[in-house]
Amino acid sequence: MNVVARSIGNAFRNWIRTTAVVAVLAVAIGLALAMLVSNQAVESKVGELNASVGTVLTVNPAGGQGFDGGGEPLTSATAKTAAAVPEVTSVVATKQLRLSPASSSSTGQAAVPGGPGGFGGQGTSVSTSLQPAVAAGTLGNRNNSGGQTSQYGGTAQTRTFQLPITATGTGAEVDSSGKALNITSGTGLGDYTAKSTKALLGTTLAQKNNLTVGSTFTIDGTTYVVAGLFDAGTEFGNNAVYLTLPQAQAVAGTPDEVSSLVVTVNSMENVDATRTALQTALGSGKADVTQGTRGLETAVSSLKSVQNISLIAFIASLATAGLVILFIMILLVRERRREIGVLKAIGAPNRTIGLQFVLESLVLVVMGSVVGAMIAAFASNGIAAALVSSNTSSASTGRAGGPGGGFPGGGPGGGGFLGGAGALLSSVNASVSPGVLGLGLAAVFAVAVLGSLVPALLTARIRPIEVLRGE
Repeated sequence: MNVVARSIGNAFRNWIRTTAVVAVLAVAIGLALAMLVSNQAVESKVGELNASVGTVLTVNPAGGQGFDGGGEPLTSATAKTAAAVPEVTSVVATKQLRLSPASSSSTGQAAVPGGPGGFGGQGTSVSTSLQPAVAAGTLGNRNNSGGQTSQYGGTAQTRTFQLPITATGTGAEVDSSGKALNITSGTGLGDYTAKSTKALLGTTLAQKNNLTVGSTFTIDGTTYVVAGLFDAGTEFGNNAVYLTLPQAQAVAGTPDEVSSLVVTVNSMENVDATRTALQTALGSGKADVTQGTRGLETAVSSLKSVQNISLIAFIASLATAGLVILFIMILLVRERRREIGVLKAIGAPNRTIGLQFVLESLVLVVMGSVVGAMIAAFASNGIAAALVSSNTSSASTGRAGGPGGGFPGGGPGGGGFLGGAGALLSSVNASVSPGVLGLGLAAVFAVAVLGSLVPALLTARIRPIEVLRGE
């Protein structure tokens, strides 16, 4: 019988012991894999937070977030000044529009608060053939009732308010918070720095208006073609349209004006200094530079703590698996002293006998790894969610103040801190990818080999004459 067949047979000599060893190994290996998967998921989420919102500053016209209309509008020259500030890696200009359904005048549409420009005078309201995908709700109707009464002394006329559709002109394929647009079907708009009658529609808005890629609609009498559909993650965020920046400026009739700038800094460590430098370069009377994610540093720090905890748990689980293998192999070597003595007496070399025990331990580890991988597949997401759940609440309470919190005028997908970083923080997806699974199993097998080498070396100390004399 060759050494491989003998090793496999020896692994199943005692079914009760084999089952117990495999069960313990499965728990240890499953926990190790789950912790490794959680560690990788949190690491990926930290990178995502840093890349999408952690290094983003928002520039608005000075006072433009209040009810008084603000100061002077931002222009392309402002964007060039911002781009010249050290540590700034990109500047994306956006133009906000409010699209009012063409039927709103016949239904008693209330005026948009703040006049044509809305709050702060940054937006421009124009008509569209689109119908909003979401209802105004209690707050929308309360804030836009206008307090109208009948001039004939009768009962006040009930006025139907329809939410305006948010339209954002952007100079790159990102939303107003600096996050890359999640285009679910179709394509982007191509050159975002040129006028175009192509548009991107939110999924709920497209569904409401029975539009698909290639369909058409109108804004201010101009026909637009749906180039693609995007998913902002929320129903209100998907009640939106994206145009190229020059096209939105043309619709608004303000060719050189922008509503806000999304400024990306090269690292989180430089955000505070860059914010100060940017505010100085633009002037406090010209622009307001805000960092909408003040609580993000705390969240990232907490997530890195979760990374450390999961890494320590991974190492501890591997060590447990190694100790289990070590103890069981020592036990087997002692049990089989007579068998080892006989094999050595008939000429079997130490390396062959040692290899037999190593292969036997690997058979047990393979069975434990199969069960452990299934445990990790079911438990990883729950473990990752439990590890980061406390961070979601602490990060949410640390979000910046100001109108809307987070990114002022965040537009679709923005929604303040909870709509940006908070949504990312609470959506850690710990999926068992082949790469992570392979890395974890490689570590497990490495520990298994190390754990079985000690008893394998013990076989070299067994002297056949002493064993046979004892018999």
